Amino acid sequence: MAEFEKIEPAYLSEGGCRLVWTGADEDDKDVVLLNAGELQSLVEMLGKNTAGRVRLEDQISEIIVNSDVVQFYLGERSALEAEYSDFRDKVLEYARVPRAPQPVLAKSKEFYPSASQSTQSTTAREDGTQAKKSSLLQAILSGSKESTSDSDIFRVFSTRRTTRRFDKRKVEDWKVDKILAAADTAPTAGNFQGFEVFYAKSPQLKQALVEAANRQPYVDAPVVLVFCTNPARVKMAFEEKILAKFSLQDATLAAAYSQLAASALGLSSVWIGMIDEEKVKKAIGTDLRPSSILCVGYPSAKRPPKSRRKLKDLIHVIE
Repeated sequence: MAEFEKIEPAYLSEGGCRLVWTGADEDDKDVVLLNAGELQSLVEMLGKNTAGRVRLEDQISEIIVNSDVVQFYLGERSALEAEYSDFRDKVLEYARVPRAPQPVLAKSKEFYPSASQSTQSTTAREDGTQAKKSSLLQAILSGSKESTSDSDIFRVFSTRRTTRRFDKRKVEDWKVDKILAAADTAPTAGNFQGFEVFYAKSPQLKQALVEAANRQPYVDAPVVLVFCTNPARVKMAFEEKILAKFSLQDATLAAAYSQLAASALGLSSVWIGMIDEEKVKKAIGTDLRPSSILCVGYPSAKRPPKSRRKLKDLIHVIE
């Protein structure tokens, strides 16, 4: 039996919401979408602590509120229920929560790989001289004392799973280095690398990104990377919209390489594409357009590979 879990903002409907039920598996979710008017009717009824019903816009589905249970009859879908007092508390609390996140002052600083830090003197580390002599990838390959065994890339492809529940264990610095190095090796238009990566570390910044990502709580992960486009780096003779397209492709490929690297290192990740771009820019202190947020960490539980569609349905051969 699905259990009512939470109420959260709608992805597209202004002023609407999503009511979420979860089942035995974290991927087993039922979601009811309410527009602004339906939510307001429900809030008024619960606020007055009265019974009644709310007819949804499809004119078939309805919500019936009783003193002990709230029932959802949704067309031909299975009925859903929620315990009245718990449902009422969550909905009324949601209705009072301010939507705007608190501003966060983001201060960026230069990144040095842990491999180069372990060999630098304090003075060299402060002025960055030694770190700037070699690339991130070179520093990692030459300086990392720990490594992983060679991985079959096809095994990495097939076992990569999205996770939304991370263990609190810290991800080792050398693994973060490798994930970032993977982004650096991704193919880009003209090899100009038209993207930037913002490594969010402070708890306050992560919470601001949670708000900017439609309140998805798993954005508060051990490692949070924001990939942004930077078309100004793409020095090619094309109009601006083409350069912006190249830059978006660059940032997407870089994030994908980082995600696969994380999987090869025994970590899990979740790709976040549902973001408020302006809120993300404000949180990390940049004018660059964010393309995605990649959240990485140790999974709270290992999950088996997930079945995919058959190749005959995926591949279209044209002769």
